[in-house]
Amino acid sequence: MQEIGKKIKVMLVDDSAVVRQTLTEVLSCDRKIEVIAACQDPFMAAKKLRTMVPDVMILDVEMPRMDGITFLRKIMSQHPLPVIICSTLVETGADTTLKALEYGAVEIIQKPVLGTKKFLQEAQIKLTDAVKAAANVRLKKLTINTTGAAKKLTADAMLPAIKNRAMAVTTDKIIVIGASTGGTEAVRTILQVMPQDCPGIVVVQHMPAGFTRSFAERLDELCHIHVKEAENGDRILRGHALIAPGNFHSMIKRSGAQYYVEVKEGPLVSRHRPSVDVLFRSSAHYAGKNAIAAILTGMGDDGANGMKEIFDTGAYTIAQDEKTSVVYGMPAVAVKKGGIIESLPLAKIAQRLVEAASHDFNNKSLEPRRELQG
Repeated sequence: MQEIGKKIKVMLVDDSAVVRQTLTEVLSCDRKIEVIAACQDPFMAAKKLRTMVPDVMILDVEMPRMDGITFLRKIMSQHPLPVIICSTLVETGADTTLKALEYGAVEIIQKPVLGTKKFLQEAQIKLTDAVKAAANVRLKKLTINTTGAAKKLTADAMLPAIKNRAMAVTTDKIIVIGASTGGTEAVRTILQVMPQDCPGIVVVQHMPAGFTRSFAERLDELCHIHVKEAENGDRILRGHALIAPGNFHSMIKRSGAQYYVEVKEGPLVSRHRPSVDVLFRSSAHYAGKNAIAAILTGMGDDGANGMKEIFDTGAYTIAQDEKTSVVYGMPAVAVKKGGIIESLPLAKIAQRLVEAASHDFNNKSLEPRRELQG
């Protein structure tokens, strides 16, 4: 665990002097982070690593002499350390950055560019939170940190809190899932074993624009069910999973007996866009007890408030347990807030989601497996 009061030491590796300067300035605004080296290519970084050990490395993908993915593979096979891939994430390069997760990168964030004050402020929030998550990624216990750089908005910014409960239980169930750091593998693990007739699924995985489409396409190749990046108005159908697009909020809506997703712009909610809290609140409002919800590995508390709102409707709620979480942050806060019925190892969650969807129940009638409690 990162020592309390000790600054997180960061090494930057990017061939652009402007990017190195921008990243240094953005990160230095947080008093808990210190940039100890800014290297123009992997060879310089390798030389620096002989004399210093950063807590986190931020690594570009496209660089001369050696690309970032090759360097990442060398680092993780020789001297592993938390690495964040920082890329422009253009559509043609999204598959490459997805490969970085397979080689051990803990997070992928979009490279900030010079722009409006609002854009740079949001970039700071995302960068500093990613660094703090990476610094804690190997730990079982988590100290939740916030930068205080901007007011932390709740789901109220996108839709009001529930005043009236959703309609009575129907046979049409849906599954909603939220995840962040370490979540790409967790989401894959769950979706890959879902049966073809499973309830419709909507997933918020914290990731930037330009990445979610390739993530969904790869999952579609690996899974029995159909997986795609959500588009505004997409119906939530059995045997289908929708991945919330990066930089947009996704909300559950209902028209008659049919569920669909609304994809729209909006401010950062719980420091994220897409936000799990937004998805979960909309699920509580429009699906109520017809939903089954799971919150997976991730830094921070996004989704914890929304999960409690889902729980309060009588829906069944699940958290990934501490042992199998890469970062036990979001699930831990959800448990603490009283919104979780059952904490399960990752390998057990898919089966439990399907079981819960096959029952007409309130959130106390489907007895938890006590031996699996976190």
